Amino acid sequence: MKRFNDILRFALPLIFLLLTDNGRAQSQIPFSTSTDSVSVSLLTCGPGNEVYNLFGHTAIRYQDRNRGEDLVINYGMFSFKKSFFVLRFVFGLTDYEMSIESFDDFFAQYSNEGRSIIQQELDLTAKEKLQIARAIDENYLPENRVYRYNYFYDNCTTRARDILIRHIDGNVSSANRQTTAPSYREMVHQCDKDFPWAMFGNDILLGVKADCKTTTEQQEFLPDNLRRDFDHAYITAPDGSTRKLVTRTEILLRQQTLPRKSGFPLRPIECSLILFSLTVICLAIERFLHCNLWLFDASLMVSCGLAGLILTAMVFSQHPTVSLNLQILVLNPLPLIFIWPAVKALRTKQQYWLFPTMTILTLLFFIGNIIQDYAEGMNIVALSLLIRYTSALRLTTQKK
Repeated sequence: MKRFNDILRFALPLIFLLLTDNGRAQSQIPFSTSTDSVSVSLLTCGPGNEVYNLFGHTAIRYQDRNRGEDLVINYGMFSFKKSFFVLRFVFGLTDYEMSIESFDDFFAQYSNEGRSIIQQELDLTAKEKLQIARAIDENYLPENRVYRYNYFYDNCTTRARDILIRHIDGNVSSANRQTTAPSYREMVHQCDKDFPWAMFGNDILLGVKADCKTTTEQQEFLPDNLRRDFDHAYITAPDGSTRKLVTRTEILLRQQTLPRKSGFPLRPIECSLILFSLTVICLAIERFLHCNLWLFDASLMVSCGLAGLILTAMVFSQHPTVSLNLQILVLNPLPLIFIWPAVKALRTKQQYWLFPTMTILTLLFFIGNIIQDYAEGMNIVALSLLIRYTSALRLTTQKK
């Protein structure tokens, strides 16, 4: 992999030519020809069918035709093999790495995966190209290339955008794509709507802040949003002149129809309806036979408690959009921690504080629908739990 130092050594004389008329007259290579040989482009890649690439990808292409350089700057490198990768990702401690690779290798990878590549060549001055090249080279130093990844706020797309926009002389502005401002959750749904369990997992982890409306800049964490914004963006130079940011758009690879992986056959909503049906059936059996199906309650408490451990851990995550999650009102570790005394109270029909507490928390959960969108089927799950908690409350408080 070649470093940008060679490119900079070639580009530095161009700045000298800009500053001196004599240098321009003595140059053996006309300045216009030199600048035309260098191009900087934004690459937007289509989605895959893995959870981690459902949202597409963004990279930067740097070409110098005179020197035969064709490089891709990629801010999305990571490895599942690193120690505690999943745990670190949950807590927002994942480190991604910048890489520089040949365009041919990059193209071959996406071609093999059947994913599209759209190239937007940028209308940049020689000075701006040099500034971007210098910034990339500085970024690629061993002490700078690793960064703390954050899906919504600091990812491979926002990194590529920032290193381009911040080194353009002037103001870059773009017309809004639409009049409405979608939330982070709504934008995630646009990408994972065909993968119901991936969407369910995302919605379980995302909290209240994911339902806040976003600005145009915030929406650019998604590669396709950034591509569309660049398409309508203008550069306003310090002298007041304007020009389009993108001078040419080209489809390098077309998206292929990717084979769908066979997953769990039922959707989350269908599973929640099955749970609700079992809850109603258990309640009917208890009323008819005058018995107590405490094993069913115990299984619910274990399941909800285990899920609650995950949501409790997310409170300490560095991801801002997961720390405040009202679904923790019904999915919390209390039933798991106190399962033994709770089951004992059910079997002996003794009062226990857990049942009224969980009843109140579940009612608060329903009120929370006002400010947070819950995962698919979660309201039905909460209704099933409410039925069991109120049934347990009735059983343990009734007069003997």
